[in-house]
Amino acid sequence: MTIRVIIVDDQAMVRAGFAALLAAQPDIDVVGEASDGRQGVEAARSAHPDVVLMDVRMPELDGLAAAREILSPPPGVTHRPKVLMLTTFDVDDYVYEALRAGASGFLLKDAPPADLIAAVRVVAAGEALLAPSVTRRLIADFAASRPAPRRDTAALRLNGLTPRETEVLELIARGLSNQEIASGLVLAEQTVKTHIGRVLAKLDLRDRAQAVVFAYESGLVTPGTA
Repeated sequence: MTIRVIIVDDQAMVRAGFAALLAAQPDIDVVGEASDGRQGVEAARSAHPDVVLMDVRMPELDGLAAAREILSPPPGVTHRPKVLMLTTFDVDDYVYEALRAGASGFLLKDAPPADLIAAVRVVAAGEALLAPSVTRRLIADFAASRPAPRRDTAALRLNGLTPRETEVLELIARGLSNQEIASGLVLAEQTVKTHIGRVLAKLDLRDRAQAVVFAYESGLVTPGTA
């Protein structure tokens, strides 16, 4: 199955480089490009991509606002792609807000080409791009740098989880993969996937990215210990 991708970045050379790299993959099809957030939203509505590569800082409409519009479509628009934010270390605050808005993760713009290709595939498959150690550290920093306004409500929602589901959620928030969770808890990987599905359903969360944010905001995981 071909993964449909659009690239939203205000730098033409960046778009061209990413497009050439991704289009060379047999399972990826670049179906659109945009030079600002507003055009990115329009492209996402018309091209029906599976994944949107979204730069953070752009004219007209920044990547965060564009991601919010794409991930919260108006009535009548049923297609909702995955959004992968492209960022650098100096825009960490925007990345945290993007994850809260429902983005499936982020990738540093100077990451190796193989990482970009892998990231598109991971996000298209429904996973969140939260495995790298740098991401675990940054997510902890995001949570530590601001209050958690929904802590009381989030903590109450945790009560609906079983002890095992709570344990799995904590390990997700610490950046462990399904395989690592299965090994640590001595479970089959399919069992871990089942637990994760139940956690997301009970907490009304879209994916692992939102699960990580929820775990910090509920107080289940203490920032800086991931």
